[in-house]
Amino acid sequence: MSKHRVEAFTDGVIAIIITIMVLELQAPAGGDFADLWALRYRFLIYFVSFLTMAVYWNNHHHLFQVVSHVDGLVLWSNTAFLFASSLFPFATAWVGAHHLTSFAPEMFYGGVVLLADLAYYALVQSLLRVNTKGNAIQKVLGQGYYKPLIAVSGNVIALIIGLVWAPLTIILDTLLLLLWVIPEKRIEQHLQNQ
Repeated sequence: MSKHRVEAFTDGVIAIIITIMVLELQAPAGGDFADLWALRYRFLIYFVSFLTMAVYWNNHHHLFQVVSHVDGLVLWSNTAFLFASSLFPFATAWVGAHHLTSFAPEMFYGGVVLLADLAYYALVQSLLRVNTKGNAIQKVLGQGYYKPLIAVSGNVIALIIGLVWAPLTIILDTLLLLLWVIPEKRIEQHLQNQ
């Protein structure tokens, strides 16, 4: 099967997710800067969610640069990743509407991040399975690729710590993005050596 349809579909879905998130931002009721300032938490969670989606898209793009083959399991793994990602607009809107006033929105947001990271990990594993030893992804990520597991473990810890103060879940998950902001160096090096 062609990997290009998976990439194109993923690009389209992520673009729609980001569009939906920005459409959730409503203009202030009043015309003063104080009215705009009152929406600061909505803008902040939107920025965090936008950055999260950008990091996912960037890493997905780099991952598929070293992929030769996809199969049905890869398609379903990618679909699971897109499902989890599609929950970000809802989670973002809920956190923005109830910033620091309720426990559930922040914990739900952390659960969405965990679900997306688990789905991304499953996608990587399915790609490694279908692209056998001679393929680039096996050479680049076949051994010692722990970033997805570190992210998932960090998400679980963030959810547990969030039981003390729910916003810590989002703060820690945002810090975990630092693992992913710079794409995998081994993929970059492989692409440069081709």
